[in-house]
Amino acid sequence: MEFMNELISKRLLAETIKANVNAAIIEDLSGTGTDAKDFTAKLIAPNLLAEASIISREAAVICGIPWVEECFKQIAPSITIFWQVKEGESVKSNQTLCTLKGQANEMLSAERCALNFLQTLSATATATKQYVEAISGTKAHILDTRKTIPGLRIAQKYAVAVGGGLNQRIGLYDGILIKENHIAAACSIEAVLAEANKIAAQQDNHLSIQIEVENLAELESALNAGATLILLDNFDTCMLKAAVALNCNRAILEASGGIDLSNVRDVALTGVDRISIGSLTKNIQAIDLSMRFSNI
Repeated sequence: MEFMNELISKRLLAETIKANVNAAIIEDLSGTGTDAKDFTAKLIAPNLLAEASIISREAAVICGIPWVEECFKQIAPSITIFWQVKEGESVKSNQTLCTLKGQANEMLSAERCALNFLQTLSATATATKQYVEAISGTKAHILDTRKTIPGLRIAQKYAVAVGGGLNQRIGLYDGILIKENHIAAACSIEAVLAEANKIAAQQDNHLSIQIEVENLAELESALNAGATLILLDNFDTCMLKAAVALNCNRAILEASGGIDLSNVRDVALTGVDRISIGSLTKNIQAIDLSMRFSNI
């Protein structure tokens, strides 16, 4: 799968994969390279060769193959991986994802790091695809948020994209999100938007400016102040329909809060442009995977 993303460049992704894996190795093996320690693997003869398979125990959208490959590259260079699926491919329960060949002790040392990435990122990609499919045929798009696992933001946003969703800004450094406390501190929607526009104009790179509103009166104020990207916080479907009518295509409207698979299609049918789902990255349940030796 060719990954294309306006926010996450190929260079940033490559750097992230190496950094994520390096941190995971230190966490599990207390060091990298010759400093890595796996006392359990010392039970295995260093010249013993093995074959193994990684199997998905449930249906999923597979995501994280580059992280798996980096784990084995850094921990187990003797291992050759033969993938039977592609990044972003949907798989069934008990389907073999890949086979591995090489030194048994190295394979076992890399197993947990590799599976941790694969099960976590596949979970986000799988959840994202469920939401994307739930709103198919509408104009709305599914987006992620900054509610990510610490240290894995780029990885999880990548997984959202693999699942068919879109990414919001990466962090606080590449976009402006005006929330109720910012409005309160600035005393008005008009004042805080004016200040945000000044800040954005001073940057070399374009900064998106999004303002969160909690009712129709605030929405009208934001529109009159020139807002072009508005987050509708915890609006019910009746309020969302009213917001779309009031907006009359002046700004991009995003719905957020209290949205799950049971009501996401109803939200999409109100006519909003975007729906952000924090649970894609913060409430995930890891995909059940296992690695099994088949020949040793």
